[in-house]
Amino acid sequence: MTTFYIQQFGCRATQADGAALERELLDRGCTPASNPTTAAIVVLNTCTVTAAADAQARDTIRKIHFQNPAARLIVTGCYAQRAPEELAALPGVHWVVGNSHKPQIPALVDAFSTTQPPETQNDFFPATALLPDASAPFHSFVGSFVGARLAPPAAPHLANILTGDIFDHPEFLSAPIQGGESLHTRPILKIQDGCNNRCSFCVIPFVRGKSRSLPPDAVILQIQQLTAGQTFLPVSPPLDPPIPSFNHPAREIVLSGINLGTYGRDISPRTELIELIRRILDETSVERLRISSIEPLDVTQDLVELFAKTDRIAQHFHMPLQSASDRILASMHRWYRAEHYARRVELIHDRLPDAAIGADVIAGFPGETESDHAATLAFIERHPFTYLHVFSYSSRPGTKAASLPNQVPAATSKRRARQLRSLAEQKSSAFRQSQFHRTLRVLTLHRAEHAGSEHTPALSSNYLRVQVPGIFPSNLWLEVAATCEEGNYLVGEPASTLSRSFASLR
Repeated sequence: MTTFYIQQFGCRATQADGAALERELLDRGCTPASNPTTAAIVVLNTCTVTAAADAQARDTIRKIHFQNPAARLIVTGCYAQRAPEELAALPGVHWVVGNSHKPQIPALVDAFSTTQPPETQNDFFPATALLPDASAPFHSFVGSFVGARLAPPAAPHLANILTGDIFDHPEFLSAPIQGGESLHTRPILKIQDGCNNRCSFCVIPFVRGKSRSLPPDAVILQIQQLTAGQTFLPVSPPLDPPIPSFNHPAREIVLSGINLGTYGRDISPRTELIELIRRILDETSVERLRISSIEPLDVTQDLVELFAKTDRIAQHFHMPLQSASDRILASMHRWYRAEHYARRVELIHDRLPDAAIGADVIAGFPGETESDHAATLAFIERHPFTYLHVFSYSSRPGTKAASLPNQVPAATSKRRARQLRSLAEQKSSAFRQSQFHRTLRVLTLHRAEHAGSEHTPALSSNYLRVQVPGIFPSNLWLEVAATCEEGNYLVGEPASTLSRSFASLR
């Protein structure tokens, strides 16, 4: 039985792709390994949003190949779509599969399992075996390769490449997620992919394609299936603590996308994200729905009012800011100005004073002056942000910003990023302290990364990481009284167990 491991990088949409891929492999009878050193096949689902993300992927590939030289490495995701040749040249890589052909990966795994590879220096499976052929056992899955770039290795040290023009693939690439993949207590459901915006710094539209949406009926069906419950499968070797083997209905589901606010604008009849959320609340039993990153101009008064009217939507807004300098926002080709963003923050805080408000911020964009940077620091200081994701500007090939004059020195970008992160830590700590003595409803998470600890990790509606004293199963609602903070966590003493008790889950 083939063992596999999926190494995830990047955003929630990429994680959702990986979870869907994991489910496809499980359904084919493959067994998940607990780490890449014991897997026969390792899939690396990459990100390319920054040069640092590219470097992290390359370093991880080299490390896995060193630790497990017998493993067949399949590299996919955004980096694979953008620069497949760079990845194909790395030792140990057998296949590079772009986002355009990510659904073909299970067929590759089947081929590894059923076909003896040629005795060559690199032991690669021949790319020609994936050409449409009625005699191939996986032909029906692979389907047509129209528009595909299917290249066998040009030299013994180059991997096979399977990719194509992402804009020639208007379909929504997805697979059902049953939950539990990658030890996720909270399934991530990708409902939108691609982006029609052209921010001058961003390469993602060129590796994800045009904005496209999962039809509303399909979203409803998947959420109904997730909330109905499913069985987690064991991994090899077993984890300590083990994954639960009981039926495990999803209680919190995260809706993700590349530009989530554009959901439904590409389908007929046209719909809107808020309409979909209303349908989910009306037609499914999901207990908590969380919305991932959404552009500020898509945060409307109606959307905030909907969040405020129900406790079934997490009080959590993540809105990319990037900069609070109007001059820099214009150069970034962002469609708002600092005043527009501030109105959204004030609207959220007025209606939901305990809501989490997070933002992405870029330090050192070309042409950014000390005055621009100071404007961003001042803006963040005077508004109720609860956390930030800070990035030093990274030039991405093919983007307009890469050719702009007045590139900011790397040392200056890093200094500004450190200042932003320091401010973010202050804001996050102040928010945690504001929750002292409040009673929070939290969802317990897998303890896989906390083995040996006497605490159980949990997550609140307003996106606070909470450590709960004691050992609890995952996916359990608890009421906790927030007492203090330890590092980046709140400590919450259990007040009572809500919904189903631990005994009812046994």
